[in-house]
Amino acid sequence: MTQDSHPQHHDITDDMWNKINKVIKVNKTKPGSVISVLRNCQDIVGYLPVELIDHISVGLNLSRSEVFGIASFYSLFSFVPKGNHIIKICMGTACYVKGIKEIITRISNEYQLEEGQTTKDRHFSLDTVRCLGACGLAPIMVVDQDTYGGMSSDKVIDILEKY
Repeated sequence: MTQDSHPQHHDITDDMWNKINKVIKVNKTKPGSVISVLRNCQDIVGYLPVELIDHISVGLNLSRSEVFGIASFYSLFSFVPKGNHIIKICMGTACYVKGIKEIITRISNEYQLEEGQTTKDRHFSLDTVRCLGACGLAPIMVVDQDTYGGMSSDKVIDILEKY
């Protein structure tokens, strides 16, 4: 496969491939550029499917396992599509003690959405995090850039319906 050709993938348009190829071309000769290439490509596509990892490895002349190893090490990279809205649920001690598990269960039941997954319509992704650093507001949820404290299983659906 040449750098100008690309594999077929239903989530990646020709326009996206053109942008991806430009990112690779600009960074090809820069040592240690794989993380910035992965970030830029994930920004273009929304996640890193296998075909894209392969394409990046060929373009940067690195092994597939090296590129995959770097991408899998950092939590900011995702190998599955993310939703339009990212729900982050804090699993820190304060949030856990104050009932965050019930909130996760309510989200799961309402949207058929498990931790680390995305809804079929790609509207929401649900991620759990160790701590959001706002323990005084526990239990806490962040949707995109919006922080919601004092969450309850009653309030969570009303908030998510706004998205």
